[in-house]
Amino acid sequence: MTVDALTDVTGLRVGHATRVGDGWLTGTTVVLAPEGGAVAAVDVRGGGPGTKETDALDPRNVVRTVEAVVLTGGSAFGLDSATGVMAWLEERGRGVRVGPAPHHVVPVVPAACVFDLGRGGDFRARPDAATGREAVEAAAASEPGAPVREGCVGAGTGAAVGMMKGGVGTASAVLESGITVAALVVANAAGSVLEPEKGALYGELVQGQLDCPAAEVHRAAGMRLAAAAAKNSVPPLNTTLAVVATDADLSKAQAQKMAGTAHDGIARAVRPVHLLNDGDTVFALATGAHPLAAEDPLALNDILAAGADLVTRAIVRAVRAAESVEGPGGVWLSHGELYGRG
Repeated sequence: MTVDALTDVTGLRVGHATRVGDGWLTGTTVVLAPEGGAVAAVDVRGGGPGTKETDALDPRNVVRTVEAVVLTGGSAFGLDSATGVMAWLEERGRGVRVGPAPHHVVPVVPAACVFDLGRGGDFRARPDAATGREAVEAAAASEPGAPVREGCVGAGTGAAVGMMKGGVGTASAVLESGITVAALVVANAAGSVLEPEKGALYGELVQGQLDCPAAEVHRAAGMRLAAAAAKNSVPPLNTTLAVVATDADLSKAQAQKMAGTAHDGIARAVRPVHLLNDGDTVFALATGAHPLAAEDPLALNDILAAGADLVTRAIVRAVRAAESVEGPGGVWLSHGELYGRG
């Protein structure tokens, strides 16, 4: 049975650490690979990325697998959350082996951040090593194949999409080959997810869903969003993050191709995208349970297409799962409150 989430890729687990109140509106999300790691790659297309250990994922470099990926709030400060994940992995002897003793490992933990500084009211309230440790412990404690919480949790706690509330979303699919592909996103884009004339979600339009809100509802939503944005002093520095995963047996080069084409899924759901004040980053993970058809040189294509589609769907789910936030850091209204649909 599948749960339409990243955890449908057998062996992957997801944990969130969420900080809300007393100036906080941020958090960290960890994707934990099965012990022994997953083949990993990354593609960065935003003009203002905040990342850690992404060079290690270049197919030309020595590291082939990673034990975890960290998505976090707190801008570059929040990357410190990866330190807590590294410590947790080191204690369990999980990482790149560099010596004969069980503890002679260096956990390579790629990480990327979204900008949410000050959205809870306190610019200095951001994730740290303890937040990362809490998130990885939550992932490790979860059941295999468990549902993944969406909306304003983990790295999506303080997320905003344009003037509207963003968050975490996830989706999965099983291909005709039996291979599973899945995505998890943190939707925090400078661009908008709403088509301006009709108010439909771009991500639903490209999926053929033409359920547009009534004109008067869309006009009222626009006025409320503009009024809320006028109260907010936080600069429009954003980023959409994603992890795209499969149980197929991919090389690092193939995984990097999957990360690259998955950016198309962001472009279908958010406009404009990959701006200078975005840090759009997609990680790819492959657990290797299902070999690709050796006789078909284009066998990867179905996985590439599904990855992009699932990122689009995950962004829609993130927006629909988000809840409105109003506090000392500003006002971000949710899609559900504005349009009456969750």
